[in-house]
Amino acid sequence: MGNCQATEAATVVIQHPGGRVERLYWPTSAEEVMRSNPGHHVALVTLCLSKEQREDGGSVRVTRVRLLKPKDMLLFGQVYRLITSQEVTKAIRARKYEKMKKTQSELIKKQEEEEQRQKQLQSRTDGHKEVFDEGRQLDSECINQGAKLERERQQSSTQPAGRARQWRPSLKSISEVGS
Repeated sequence: MGNCQATEAATVVIQHPGGRVERLYWPTSAEEVMRSNPGHHVALVTLCLSKEQREDGGSVRVTRVRLLKPKDMLLFGQVYRLITSQEVTKAIRARKYEKMKKTQSELIKKQEEEEQRQKQLQSRTDGHKEVFDEGRQLDSECINQGAKLERERQQSSTQPAGRARQWRPSLKSISEVGS
């Protein structure tokens, strides 16, 4: 007597689509419940307060449903709902459609940003085309010089050891003038 709430918390509550409520007083898996109710899936029901505010100042209560795998155990004190297979496929299609719409809108947004960036670059390059041409010439000269140095380095390193170059001074001889 007086412990009625304790037994209520020690049950698994399953809500059927017709409104019937079933209470289980022993641990069971989602697979057993689905086997006894063919064509249905077991989902965990959680109540959440949304971040959106209603007009009267209160928050909106949202019911979230998460499908369980057949191997999942139903926990005491939780509320579960049986959902038909048609509802599951309908929800999956809706979720895929939402994802597709979201990715399409993100792709369109990225394309618009890229077009704007290209237009900005085009407007900048139109006024400074001569400067870019000179820069390209300087770049090609630097590349040619680098390639020439690389070829010379390879030639000097590929010569056989017996035929090494003789060292020559790079300074001209200084002649002494007698006084």
